[in-house]
Amino acid sequence: MDSATLLKFLISLAATLYLILIHSNPAYSDDEHPTPYDVLQNYYFPVSLLPEGVIGYDLDNTTGKFTVYLNDICSFSEGLYKLKYETTVKGYISKGKLSSLEGVSVKFFYVWMNIVEILRRGNDIEFSVGVGKAEFPIEYFVKSPQCGCGLNCSRRQARKLMENP
Repeated sequence: MDSATLLKFLISLAATLYLILIHSNPAYSDDEHPTPYDVLQNYYFPVSLLPEGVIGYDLDNTTGKFTVYLNDICSFSEGLYKLKYETTVKGYISKGKLSSLEGVSVKFFYVWMNIVEILRRGNDIEFSVGVGKAEFPIEYFVKSPQCGCGLNCSRRQARKLMENP
């Protein structure tokens, strides 16, 4: 290959690489990495499906398999329900669907049940425990709950919980 042909080849290669780079999706830097709450919104879920204080997550964008990490077991009461998040919550996420969930359970009266699926159905969120399901309006899910006191935390309660883990 003579020098003129080699030069044309290198220019063509550089132009091709440049076009690939400017048309590809930008990679997230550490500062731009979406939070797990952002990920929920990207899949049409409210951020409040997770409690405050998630410390990390893994997501396989190809399969939707995810793992969310909390620094401790998180539980709180809301009305007749008591919810508990283990330190690791796993499952699969797709648009409007969280499935094969592990690590989230609900106590209704005296019975603990694993929440296995969550669906977004229009303006409602449907929770399934396998043998039954419950549907709630999405406006119930505006704010993420806090561990220990849920949505009904006063500053005094939150401070006390932080001081006495």
